[in-house]
Amino acid sequence: MTSASWGKDMERPLRKRASFGQSLRHSLTMAYRGLLKIRRTPEQLFDVTLQPILFTLMFTYIFGGAISGNVQNYLPIIIPGILVQTVIATSIVTGVQLREDMDKGVFDRFKSLPIARIAPLAGALLADTVRYTIATVLTFVMGYLMGYQPGGGVGFVVIAGLLVIACSWAVSWIFAFFGVIARTASSVQGISMIVLFPLTFLSNAFVPVDTMPNWLQWFVNINPISHLVSAVRELANSGTIGTEFVLSLVSAAVIVAIFAPLTVRAYMRRT
Repeated sequence: MTSASWGKDMERPLRKRASFGQSLRHSLTMAYRGLLKIRRTPEQLFDVTLQPILFTLMFTYIFGGAISGNVQNYLPIIIPGILVQTVIATSIVTGVQLREDMDKGVFDRFKSLPIARIAPLAGALLADTVRYTIATVLTFVMGYLMGYQPGGGVGFVVIAGLLVIACSWAVSWIFAFFGVIARTASSVQGISMIVLFPLTFLSNAFVPVDTMPNWLQWFVNINPISHLVSAVRELANSGTIGTEFVLSLVSAAVIVAIFAPLTVRAYMRRT
């Protein structure tokens, strides 16, 4: 190499940021790593395989007679509610596993690699969509075995499932943020449950809103979980896409827009 060409190489500016295409490829590679982890440790899937079955059976037979008179009338109400609650709760594992990987030094190695800064985080979250899909399918299958007949048909049931998976992926950014800033995996789970329980149980997932006290109804009506449950019910039970569907997607986009940059920034400071 001549001195002139060497000088030109030295003058060429180095790219400090990965392009969108590179970031996407790096994220998909990290997602593949996450899938390999699930394949090698299948016990990670215990919660998404057992929880939908147990929750569907328990909530349906406990509340069905009291709220709707019988189980069959309660299924169109509870199956969408159980679906949202189960899949959203599954996203907590994202933050817990993220904290465990950071404690083991895995993400320190990722930080030293020439990859997009968001790739390790986005890849881990993308891999967890497999868990959400399993929980979604099992919830609908359990409902069908118990007699649930969605009036919207298979097509709208699929749309409802994709909506829940997309919104759960967005919510997982919140728990990923907790995973980055918390000190231990157990504290991540504790903080996440404190946030999740009011959102899921103070919603319209299990009981009609008009049966609640007036002072509580205002929170339930603005709760994004309530909008998501209503959107799933409209899709699965009547085959309609309405305002609740749009509100759910907008809420998911807002969550990602806020917590994705916060999580990446906190991750770069902590690793």
